[in-house]
Amino acid sequence: MYKLPILPYLFQDLEPYVDIHTMGLHYHKHEMNYLNKLNLLLIKNNYDYKYPIEELIYHIDEFPIEDREDILYNLGGVLNHNLYFKSMSPKRVLPSDKLKDDIESKYGSVDKFLLEFKNKALELKGVGYTFLVVNDNGTLDIINLSNQDLPQLLGYIPLLNMDMWEHAYYLNYKNEKSNYIDNFFLIVDFTNANSLYNSLMK
Repeated sequence: MYKLPILPYLFQDLEPYVDIHTMGLHYHKHEMNYLNKLNLLLIKNNYDYKYPIEELIYHIDEFPIEDREDILYNLGGVLNHNLYFKSMSPKRVLPSDKLKDDIESKYGSVDKFLLEFKNKALELKGVGYTFLVVNDNGTLDIINLSNQDLPQLLGYIPLLNMDMWEHAYYLNYKNEKSNYIDNFFLIVDFTNANSLYNSLMK
């Protein structure tokens, strides 16, 4: 069965920006719930776990039509959370190398990009995620997706995301989404995004 990834930091390491209680609920309750439901659906369909979880989305046609929507929803809950947890760390890491160059080319500077990312996130209606993606023509873009929708289904490659579901911030920030976003930027980590983008652009 698929399992939750081991995080490279402790829950308390993101304090005071994200508290230990929020991290514990987020990882052990919310993401685990998606993972458990996904595994149950896969077992129901006699799935043999032959693909890495990141590749499962590209083989959704192998499952019965009546189960695909539920599989994709719960898979999104796992993959989107996995990326979110990779997008933060106790040590802030900003874009570098090719990703930094292309962000500066498109947005003017990293700071202007972060402002654009924040403004985009504040436009999101309801719940979902704000993503930095490589779109289908090979350029960078900032997009919002609702619920647990996956950029991969649109032909995009997600590099980094920010969770805009209430469980990601409500205990710390109540309805002050702007404060949550500002503090997310203090623990944002582009290490994974830098590595992935550099490999894509070779």
